Amino acid sequence: MSVSDCESTDVVICGCGPTGAVLSAYLGQMDIRNVVLERGRDITTDPRGIALDEDGIRLLQGLGLYSSIYSKIGTSMNIFKFIGGAAPTEGGTGHVGFICHKQPALEYELRQRMAELETCELRSGCEVTSLCEQEDGTLCSYRDAEGQLRNIKSRFFVGADGKTGFTRKQYLEPRGIRMEQAHQAFYEETWVALNWQIDLPSEKTHPDFPLWKLGYTPEQVYDLFFPVDFRFICNPTRPSVCGRFGLPSDRLWRFEFVVMKNEDGEQMSRPDMIKKVVFPYITHAGSRYSLSQDVVYPEDCIKVLRSRPFRFSARSCNRWSDGNVILCGDAAHVFPPFGGQGIASGFRDAISLAWRLALLCRNKPSRPEFTNSVLMAWYQERQQQLEKSLASTIENGRFVCESNSIKIMLRDIYLWITQLVPSWRHELRLGRRKEGMIQYSHSEGMPFIPELGGGLCLPQVYCRSVREEEAEVFFTDDVIFSQDKKALFQILIVVESIEEAISCRQEMTRIERLYNDEIDFDEATTLIEDSTCETRENLDCIFRVATDEEFANSSFCEKRPDPNYYDPLIIGKYLKRRKFIILRPDRFVFAACNTLEELERAARNAVAYGQGGFEYQDRDM
Repeated sequence: MSVSDCESTDVVICGCGPTGAVLSAYLGQMDIRNVVLERGRDITTDPRGIALDEDGIRLLQGLGLYSSIYSKIGTSMNIFKFIGGAAPTEGGTGHVGFICHKQPALEYELRQRMAELETCELRSGCEVTSLCEQEDGTLCSYRDAEGQLRNIKSRFFVGADGKTGFTRKQYLEPRGIRMEQAHQAFYEETWVALNWQIDLPSEKTHPDFPLWKLGYTPEQVYDLFFPVDFRFICNPTRPSVCGRFGLPSDRLWRFEFVVMKNEDGEQMSRPDMIKKVVFPYITHAGSRYSLSQDVVYPEDCIKVLRSRPFRFSARSCNRWSDGNVILCGDAAHVFPPFGGQGIASGFRDAISLAWRLALLCRNKPSRPEFTNSVLMAWYQERQQQLEKSLASTIENGRFVCESNSIKIMLRDIYLWITQLVPSWRHELRLGRRKEGMIQYSHSEGMPFIPELGGGLCLPQVYCRSVREEEAEVFFTDDVIFSQDKKALFQILIVVESIEEAISCRQEMTRIERLYNDEIDFDEATTLIEDSTCETRENLDCIFRVATDEEFANSSFCEKRPDPNYYDPLIIGKYLKRRKFIILRPDRFVFAACNTLEELERAARNAVAYGQGGFEYQDRDM
């Protein structure tokens, strides 16, 4: 491979789907130069993934995109409705449980954020042709949008180019990296995914439509046939999933159904079969309206945007990196469709990888064995969370796809009874979050201190300044990880009163100062768990928890449901009242300390890790 006229950067990312874009933007926020090579010339107009869970929303928030979520990207799912019962979703991170998004809009907003960051560069219409590793990184050749062959060197090359992309299929599979069954409960099925765009009929365009005589408006007709709730149709003959996605004004509707073993996916996605399978769901019995004939939503008001079969499976790669070449997102793992975890898992890959790449790029040159240790710990952590997400997703699939008549009866009875008992109904609403925030189990090389509560994903609450004239409400992530802060690890102090907050910050001045790229005590954020405390003093970086009512009245709550079951004290509860918290950029706890002595030792371990140590030094813990 010729290296004449070769440019260089810190990280090259192959693929600018949601995962690649999130990785690029987080690297950019950490001042890590990156170039994204995307084969497509424009954002695809095909809405593929439509569900994003609360973790995904939280990570969009971390990129400064929260204001776009409900105005440009999507809508809260509100309720998952199982035919036979209802399961409302609840968030556990200050967000709703899920949104139904329009993927092209999501990708556009992510690319806009990349464009705002000087260290990010997107190159569209580029196809990677070859890749090799060198002593100090990787060398990639690609053909640009004009057809010219170009070369680029980088410290790291990340494949976010999907399950059939160049990075895994052509480069890493010959090196022994392969997709394997990712969960003990095997799942592999073909489904047809259908996207419709719905127009409204009117008395002028459809004068013979029978519901006009009964006083229905076009909007009411739309709501009747395409309900706002997302529905899992537990049909033993053909399980299906359907619901709206995107903004309400988009009037987009997704319908997915399973392809039976004796059927062909391509055939089942044809218009005649779609009419046979799907149209019964948009046909209402005339008796519902005291009419003699059934009522069908006008077919000419339906525009088909997509009708394609997909092979859904639960698989993950045996390794996610080889040397300085890394896989993330769909290139590393694939999900069944029942939990909205595909894009969200890619986002989690991206944020947890971004800070590690930032750490490695800041330490030049880092030893190969340290690089391998950092990347191995990354995908071992991610595989733990992946296993939990897959277990939940497959369980949802079993719930929807059950064909045994006795089990179906028991399922329907369970859903009915659950709605009658408030505490059980609340457990159902919590969904996968009823087990709490993710807690990693420690293995050698993982960057957290398990003896000090490390490895926990930090909950998020609402907060506001303790200064009485400053009434603006924030998410805690936004004040802890403010873009004005430069250190990789951040310190959070959680106390019960203003007096304790001032005392703790004064006591911290006695600790030998640590100012470097890894940690800076002057950037510490204090959170007071008393929602009534206020002061006229000018206390920087000291906030109090905000109430659900304060959040509901703020701009953050526009176009989304008011918070339900919100617990402003959840951070302290999860951290078992420990006061001093060292946080990683991916919102996981490095260490949660009771005393200043523990804080000082833990901070030195964080610095040691960042400067090339293999793991924390726990001799004094």
